[in-house]
Amino acid sequence: MRMFCGPVSLVLALVLGTVAQKLPTRDEGLFQMQIRDKAVFHDSSVMPDGAEISGYLFRDTPKRYFFVVEEDNTPLSVTITPCDAPLEWKLTLQELPEEASGEGSGEPEPLEEQKQQVTANEGTELFNYKGNDVESFISTSSPSGLYQLELLSTEKDSNFKVYGTTTPESDQPYPELPYDPRVDVTALGRTTVTLAWKPTPTGSLMGQPVQYCVVINKEHNFKSLCAAEAKMSSDDTFMAAPKPGRDFSPFDFAHFGFVPSENDFGKDRSLATNRALSNKLSRSYSPKPKTADIQKLFIGNKNIFTVSDLKPDTQYYFDVFAVNSATNTSTAYVGTFARTKEEARQKTVELKDGKMADVFIKRKGSKFLRFAPVSSHQRVTLFVHACLDTVQVQVRRDGKLLLSQNVEGVRQFQLRGKAKAKYLIRVRGSRKGASTLKILASTRASSKQPFPSLPEDTRIKAFDKLRTCSSVTVAWLGTQERNKFCVYRREVAEGYGEEQRRREQNQCAGPETRRKSEKVLCKYFHSPNLQKAVTTETITGLEAGKSYLLDVYVVGHSGHSVKYQSKLVKTRKYC
Repeated sequence: MRMFCGPVSLVLALVLGTVAQKLPTRDEGLFQMQIRDKAVFHDSSVMPDGAEISGYLFRDTPKRYFFVVEEDNTPLSVTITPCDAPLEWKLTLQELPEEASGEGSGEPEPLEEQKQQVTANEGTELFNYKGNDVESFISTSSPSGLYQLELLSTEKDSNFKVYGTTTPESDQPYPELPYDPRVDVTALGRTTVTLAWKPTPTGSLMGQPVQYCVVINKEHNFKSLCAAEAKMSSDDTFMAAPKPGRDFSPFDFAHFGFVPSENDFGKDRSLATNRALSNKLSRSYSPKPKTADIQKLFIGNKNIFTVSDLKPDTQYYFDVFAVNSATNTSTAYVGTFARTKEEARQKTVELKDGKMADVFIKRKGSKFLRFAPVSSHQRVTLFVHACLDTVQVQVRRDGKLLLSQNVEGVRQFQLRGKAKAKYLIRVRGSRKGASTLKILASTRASSKQPFPSLPEDTRIKAFDKLRTCSSVTVAWLGTQERNKFCVYRREVAEGYGEEQRRREQNQCAGPETRRKSEKVLCKYFHSPNLQKAVTTETITGLEAGKSYLLDVYVVGHSGHSVKYQSKLVKTRKYC
């Protein structure tokens, strides 16, 4: 069998190439010589018997392939694999006149008579199909003659694959499917799905090099591997060959991201030609699809595979393809789909009016709190103390978003109330690590701040010049409100650094968590003049050349405390 493709009028091209041109000879040696003659086959691709080729169709523009079967009673198999869109295709037979052979009378027939002989008879239709399935025409005994395969895509420009052979029994180009070709879901989790399928006999029994390819996406199952590749392809796998007489066509430039200008490729063309070219380009190439939601994984010859890193409560489609590594041909198993499990529903914490709640959030996690005041109210006061890193706080009243802010340290928010309203508070933790916070909601108009008032700067200042071998002097800012300040110290190792200090900086851990031996003193302090709201303290009884971590706690009237930023100090080694 010999195959070649060309434009719609390829039969005429074969006979009009030269005045003496015949249809392809049935003599193998002469045929091979003719296909190397570029004057004869200047615009066609010769396809060998028993090889899969890739092609490209422009929408509503048919493409025809022709091949000659030399002898009667020849087995024949033709397989078409649509990639991007459904295809219409049909196979017809035209008997080849003996006079057209290179072994005929020796005298070429007049050109017009050859043309009439080939084109007058449209041939016998053997098979037709419309759809996007991989479909084959198979005959155990085919007559000799000229066979024509015509393909058409009516939806959009499309890729496809064609395979033809006159020895289907021995070729076996595509991996064979097992008796049960289904892909089964054997385990299902929130972010994982385990798949299993029966192995292909092509690998296990026939010893051919077969590996499996798993394709995962969120839209639908694929009926062929080339359909999945066409969906995600961003390379030039199916780029058409440049037309004769030009290094690149406008098709090629559009593929590489260049848009041809009106002056390119057509200074000597008519307006109608340029317009047609522009229309073809615009309809052929839309922006490339995003490939983030489709994965193609080659997994070797194992027939059990766990897909990981999936999203919870999401439906995925899974396809498995057996791929012959030697020929790169593939066969699709019957795909499946599954929805991953939902995230474990979080328990909503109920807030009581005027009662403090402690909340712990895992890294990148979130917590929901519900506040449903019993009595009617005009406003809700929300107090939040982020003990570690910044957290995000969102408040919704009966579904309506009232507040969305990042909170660091102590913050107070006033929310407009509504009769019988319910409030849902969502707190999202930090990406750096786990988060801890205290939160209080109150409808009482006279509700006092549960946390002590703080200055804008909560750092502790150490005076280097006042350091001795046994003491250090520090200072910190206060406010106009009279509060209780407690100072604690703790000796730390020589290698103690800022990173360790940051990890231990939990502002919500109060003096009750400290050892009695670490306490230095407690005192009350405030100043009506904020400019003078500074207090100092000399800490004595320290050892020479040692490092200490100093903490200052300010305790409010309600008993809740807030810790200032810890300070690392070191006494002098020699005095």
